[in-house]
Amino acid sequence: MGKSLKEEVLSRRTFAIISHPDAGKTTMTEKLLLFGGAIRDAGTVKAKKTGKYATSDWMEIEKQRGISVTSSVMQFDYDGFRVNILDTPGHQDFSEDTYRTLMAVDSAVMIIDSAKGIEEQTMKLFKVCRMRGIPIFTFMNKLDRQGKPPLELLAELEEVLGIESYPMNWPIGMGKEFLGIYDRYHNRIEQFRVEDKDRFIPLNDDGEIDGDHPIKQTGLYDQTLEEVLLLNEAGNEFSPERIAAGNLTPVFFGSALTTFGVQTFLESYLEFAPPPKPRNSSIGEIDPLSENFSGFIFKIQANMNPAHRDRIAFVRVCSGKFERGMSVNVPRLGKQIKLSQSTSFMAEERNTVEEAVSGDIIGLYDTGTYQIGDTITGGKTQFQFERLPQFTPELFVKVSAKNVMKQKSFYKGIEQLVQEGAIQLFKTARMEEYLLGAVGVLQFEVFEHRMKNEYNSDVIMERLGTKVARWVEGETVNENLSNSRSLLVKDRFGKYVFLFENEFALRWFQDKNPEVKLYNPMDMHE
Repeated sequence: MGKSLKEEVLSRRTFAIISHPDAGKTTMTEKLLLFGGAIRDAGTVKAKKTGKYATSDWMEIEKQRGISVTSSVMQFDYDGFRVNILDTPGHQDFSEDTYRTLMAVDSAVMIIDSAKGIEEQTMKLFKVCRMRGIPIFTFMNKLDRQGKPPLELLAELEEVLGIESYPMNWPIGMGKEFLGIYDRYHNRIEQFRVEDKDRFIPLNDDGEIDGDHPIKQTGLYDQTLEEVLLLNEAGNEFSPERIAAGNLTPVFFGSALTTFGVQTFLESYLEFAPPPKPRNSSIGEIDPLSENFSGFIFKIQANMNPAHRDRIAFVRVCSGKFERGMSVNVPRLGKQIKLSQSTSFMAEERNTVEEAVSGDIIGLYDTGTYQIGDTITGGKTQFQFERLPQFTPELFVKVSAKNVMKQKSFYKGIEQLVQEGAIQLFKTARMEEYLLGAVGVLQFEVFEHRMKNEYNSDVIMERLGTKVARWVEGETVNENLSNSRSLLVKDRFGKYVFLFENEFALRWFQDKNPEVKLYNPMDMHE
């Protein structure tokens, strides 16, 4: 490797891209990979008919629908840095997978469609990043289309999200009149749709173009100078410290589809984004530069390669160095495991990983050993990283196998897909009927599709609608309390859960049965 462990760790940049569906997240991921030399030809998401799919959407159902369903992981090298991108599903039905992914990154890139401004899903994901205090970099996308005025977009960032912003560059026009960006940070103008040799126009000490230039003939140039002057006088001050603390977001304007402004964004991001940070654990903070290996599993994905029926546990390395073949402790199980099969990701392409350091994401082949949230440690140390958020499902279905003769593949499919954490499994206390709980309807559709295609098991789903799920404290509960309005079930760990018809049924139950103590796992992370 040539570099010391410290140099390796400090060269890592690990981030997730957060946005509302359709804001251009997958396109942005593709273009970053293009600059990193990881792919030669960006297959834009729109090119569905040509059979060219975005590299980061690999699952069959994603190809059919054009949405990202699972978080992909991609890695590339750029300018002495090793970049790990975690692409997250933008669709709100998959927010659970996304929230967990956000626990595995050191910074976030927020993509906003400049025509739509800040949308609901972006707000939710932004809050998770804020809660963790991670730096957020903003890319205002689709400037090659008509959108909201840039000052309005900045105001929205500050008012809706409550974060101060510093525009690193400023658009010169937009839509059909989009001429490029005024780069405040590099003191130059970057022109849109020109030959490479004409791309950058240097600015003088006053921030203006010396001499004659065609761009000066347009009224847009003067308007941009006025707006930049306003930003210089009345805007926030640039502060790398406040960016690192997650209190100030640097804002970049551009168009991911036309690859405009993406490279400028990437280079500034690498300059100001943090390397891996210490993480809290049961024995205090774990330093990313310490020699002892540790990491945690934030995602489990079955059948990434349908030909091999494999399961991959995604591990965020938090300290030390991973080496293939090493033995690690899994404190939850109290046992040691030898990690002989490991992989790195480039969507569908996978390479065996020989070593990895803090900040990297590796995949471990899993035969059912791991659970989401497991800590793994090397050497003699045993500890647990902080728990990952668990989500309370709101929608429920009763599920059974269509063909009684295929029960075996039905049970196997359910068991494996449930371990991925996108849906939760419950059994009714008396009859042991199978119920599934999820945050969104789309998760049930994906479940049904994958059961049929990956496990050859057709399922019957009976919708139970929305329920208010509350877990029961303690090991025992009177099963006679179960009825249609407050159904008693067990989760896959054998804990009792009541599914109430609505909030009213929950309150009524609590009034009548004060001895039964209920809780919502979501409240344990506030």
